[in-house]
Amino acid sequence: MAKTATFGVLHLGTSFGVTFTLTGNVAIAGAVTFVEPLVNTAMHHFFDKYWDHPRLKALRQTLSRRRAAAAPAQLSA
Repeated sequence: MAKTATFGVLHLGTSFGVTFTLTGNVAIAGAVTFVEPLVNTAMHHFFDKYWDHPRLKALRQTLSRRRAAAAPAQLSA
């Protein structure tokens, strides 16, 4: 848990630092620092929710089979 919390703090610091460097505005940097993780968390929820959807599962399997079939051809080229 300590590693996760430390990474979270590092992420917030990085977000603030990058945004402040790009904009020079503390208010914008502060807003981005807290809005981005909220949006990212919501997106992750939907990503997880639909990851096992049958259509997406079939698509991943199809892509995996295509990569496997193409791998021997890439090695001989």
